[in-house]
Amino acid sequence: MVGARKVVLITGCSEGGIGFWLAKEYAAFGCKVYATARRTEAMASLVDPNIDKLRMDVTDEASIKAAVDEIIEKDGRIDVLVNNAGMTCSGPIAEIDFERITQTYNTNVFGVIRTAKAVIPHMASLKSGTIVNIGSVLGEIPLPFTGVYASSKAAVHALTDALYMECQPLGISVVLVAAGGVRTMGTNFSVPSTELYPEYAGVIAGEFDPARTARGTPPEDFARVVVGKSLARAPARVVVVGLGSSVVRFLTWFPRGWVLRTVWNQMVEKHKVALAKSK
Repeated sequence: MVGARKVVLITGCSEGGIGFWLAKEYAAFGCKVYATARRTEAMASLVDPNIDKLRMDVTDEASIKAAVDEIIEKDGRIDVLVNNAGMTCSGPIAEIDFERITQTYNTNVFGVIRTAKAVIPHMASLKSGTIVNIGSVLGEIPLPFTGVYASSKAAVHALTDALYMECQPLGISVVLVAAGGVRTMGTNFSVPSTELYPEYAGVIAGEFDPARTARGTPPEDFARVVVGKSLARAPARVVVVGLGSSVVRFLTWFPRGWVLRTVWNQMVEKHKVALAKSK
């Protein structure tokens, strides 16, 4: 029942990110929230009597086990798992450092698998629980120079669909959040350089433009939608929320080649025209 005191585990709750606001919103609903991050000091301002902060690194199985074991010892259950931890990775696929690609998949994809494997047995023992995976509309239709990140989110979408089926006999609900643009703190990573696409350097740099993030949906509004739908008596299978999310989902009904050419023309060719006019 909405508002009941449920035990919620959220990954990736560093200040300024989506997880930070999700933790605040679940707490506002009266849930007992375990907010986690690789560094607990990154959650210093997340202060609420309903929130406990734990260190958990989704790339480390031992770290996940320790956090889950502590929650089970204290509360005896985990009612909601929110797989939010993630990292960005922009740039031409042919030029991104492979270590960065590996880190992205290790966090965005394997992290979801690790936490699911750790939590599902506990939920199954009670025939109850909800798993919320934070995906992205880029997992539906990627933008140019976002291929690595978009493909990691596409994997999350496929994993979520499979878990939705596999968890039905276990009494566990599985929710995919197809997130659009959200107004969160920008990345600290440097803008990737390019030798293959010098004329598109401005497009690549645009992925790191703070003004682009500022146009997104306020994170508190995003969190309010996700939390409300995930705590419903019958949780939504898919939650579409965030700037541009509905448009992208709509475009999936059109011929794929036409959509990809349109996206390229709108994003890249428009930039080239603007650049030419500025000279």
